[in-house]
Amino acid sequence: MKKTLSIVLGFALLASTVAFGQSKGNKTVVFIPKLTGNAFFESANVGAQDYAKKHGFTVKYDGNPVASVANQVTVIDNAINTGADAICVSSVDASGLNSILKEARKAGVKVVTWDSDVAGDARSVMVSQGTPDILGKMLVDMLVTSLKERGKDPAKDKIKYCWHYSQATVTDQNSWQVAGEAYIKKTYPKWVNVAPRNYYSEQDAEKAITIGEAILTAHPDIDGIICNDSTALPGQAQAAQNLGKTKKDVSITGFAAPNSMKGYCNAGVLARWGLWDCKVQGALGCYLAYYLSTGKKINVGDKINVPDIGTVEVLPNTVLDSKAYTAKDSGVVLLPERVVFTIDNMNNYNF
Repeated sequence: MKKTLSIVLGFALLASTVAFGQSKGNKTVVFIPKLTGNAFFESANVGAQDYAKKHGFTVKYDGNPVASVANQVTVIDNAINTGADAICVSSVDASGLNSILKEARKAGVKVVTWDSDVAGDARSVMVSQGTPDILGKMLVDMLVTSLKERGKDPAKDKIKYCWHYSQATVTDQNSWQVAGEAYIKKTYPKWVNVAPRNYYSEQDAEKAITIGEAILTAHPDIDGIICNDSTALPGQAQAAQNLGKTKKDVSITGFAAPNSMKGYCNAGVLARWGLWDCKVQGALGCYLAYYLSTGKKINVGDKINVPDIGTVEVLPNTVLDSKAYTAKDSGVVLLPERVVFTIDNMNNYNF
């Protein structure tokens, strides 16, 4: 699969996109995170705001510090009523926003998702960090590397592990867990999942610590914990630190912004974790929402020149889910690269 999106902001504008990218349309995109105050979402907002300022449209960052469908519905309803041109939302639930987003589209508001999706017929484009197979494998591979550093043999040992993330209804995180489990069963059949129903902390920072401590207390001999959520991972790391555990005792990994985890890495609580450039993801999602609001069409198979970012290809929704909605005007744009952070490279990143 060809993916030609560059993840580096700052490329010289292509001649064919300068005029459009700098046009002043007074368009407003409401940029909606799962929750405010989280390093991942705040960093994505920085990227979106910087990009919008440069390219002549407005991004209104609007959310709530508590992640819930009801709170996001309120924000979306307000966007409709105040005449927003477009919405770019990271959904807390795979189906909970479908009705309100369809209402938004009927009202003429363009809808794009990023980070976490909704039904394909409730939005035009999803800006995704990667396919479930890519991200599920990445999570497991990071754990494998950390286990090897502790002297474990992941291929032969009976590794005890579990998953800790927000909730099963969050499309992206759940799809990574499902793909990761399939990869484990195929590649590491001796591993034992000590909590097949998973641990969930509902993107609540305090609950993530409490759940993290409960995992370590209930399973004192656990080998690894995978936190595919940017609230669960720092919470799990803090829980380990509270209980006096380090990367020599248990391997913890997952997805989170680098700045939220550097202290734990320096303290020896974990060895590695991963993410993608969420600033670029925020900028790209808001740009595509703006692009649609100017009357442009986006169809599967299109290649769109995005100022300062590069060329993106619109792929069918089935790259994320084989059973997904298929229509020519509903597709997915993938970020092509992800980063594994360690003590050796984490200070090269500031978000």
